[in-house]
Parts: sequence; C-alpha cells; structure tokens
Amino acid sequence: MHSVYFGAAVLLAYLLGSLSFAVIVSRAMGLSDPRSYGSNNPGATNVLRSGNKGAAVATLLLDGLKGWLPVVLVKAFGGAYGLEDGAVAAVGLAAFLGHLYPVFFRFQGGKGVATAAGVLLGIDWLLGVATLATWLIVAFFTRYSSLASLASALFAPFFYLLGDRGPWYADRAILISIFIMSALLVLRHRANITKLIRGTESRLGSGKKAASAAASTQQTAAPAAGQPDGGPAGSSLQSAAKRSKAAEKKSGQ
Repeated sequence: MHSVYFGAAVLLAYLLGSLSFAVIVSRAMGLSDPRSYGSNNPGATNVLRSGNKGAAVATLLLDGLKGWLPVVLVKAFGGAYGLEDGAVAAVGLAAFLGHLYPVFFRFQGGKGVATAAGVLLGIDWLLGVATLATWLIVAFFTRYSSLASLASALFAPFFYLLGDRGPWYADRAILISIFIMSALLVLRHRANITKLIRGTESRLGSGKKAASAAASTQQTAAPAAGQPDGGPAGSSLQSAAKRSKAAEKKSGQ
C-alpha cells in the first residue's frame, strides 16, 4: 500500500503542477496568451509585460502555491501513510516538472522559478526565505530577473546544506531533488544566459521606460504635425504664399 500512496501523491503533485496559471489567469482576465508575446514563457514575469500587474501577481502566487501545497500536505499527513522525506522530495520535484512540462498544455511550460520557490518554502520556510532573499538582492542591484533566478537556483542547494543540523537535518533525497530543480532552472534559462553574455538581456522595468519614451515622442511630434507652420514644409508654404501675394500686387499696379 505504501507504494500506491507514494505513486498517487506524486501523480497528483504532477497534475497540480501542470496547471499553467499564467495561461489560466490570462484567459480569465481577457488577456493575450503569454506564450504568444514577449519571451513566450508562461510565467509571471512575461505576464507582467502585458501591463496587467494584478494578473502577474496572481500568476506568481498561484505558481508558487502549486509547488508549496503538495510538499506541505505530505509533511503534515504523509506519515500516517508511510510517506517520509523521500515522498516530500518526490512530490516537490513532480510539481516542478509539471510546471515545466504540463500535460494539460501540450507539455509547453514555464521556467519554474516561482514553483521551485514554493517547493523550497514547503520544505522549510527558512530555506525558501533565504532563496527568495537572494533573488531580491540580485534583482535589486542588477535589474536582471534572469540573473536573479540563476543565482537563486545555484545558491538553493548550498543553503540547504548550510542549514544541516541547524534548522533542519538534510535528507539525501531532498538534496538530490533540489539539485535537479536547480540544474533544470539553469537549462531553462539558456537563452537568457546567452543574452546576458552578449549584453542584450532586458532589465526589469525596461519595457515600461521604452513605452514612456515612445509616448513622449508621440506627444512632442503631434503639435508640429498639426500646425501649418510646423517644420521646413510649413516654412516653404508660407514663403510661397508671400511671393504669390507680391506678384498679384505688381500685376495690379
């Protein structure tokens, strides 16, 4: 029976992870499919590019929740069914893989940053907070969301080992699960790594600045286009009108 409970828990965690909330929230709020614009990634950062902050926040929280919930449920109730740390590691990884390869969305998933953070918070809240703090610090000083995600992925296994025999006792299965999630996070950011090396990666807030600059340019150009004396073309028309009036006066004398 233990293996049945274990398999059922892993399957349910994967199905929960397969709920791509970036797509679900966008559809519910009448927004474009996040897989059709920006980075084409169904994640909170790309949903933010739609300009709807509420949708991005909802996506972030729900993606994190689907990683946190199965881990917490197994920790709280799994003992009665023979589910120990190995099951905790398995359901956390299953939820993460569900986000990357969702069965409900043709296996076209996101990068898994929020879901991985939810899994880490479920394993231990201190581990999750340390990893999230790493993301915030790197993002604040560099303004690169991708670099912050990569740094968090690399530091997460280190934080788990650092807390051994302190806040928690490190388990081999959980450590392996964290290592796998970290490696997959790095692999899912291959394109971002290339852009970071080339210096073409977009920074946080760069889209908003570009939009503001474009709006300012349009506002500046509009008065000139609407006035007859705006620009060289307007000056030429005035000169021609003056010469025409002078010619009429001479012919009338």
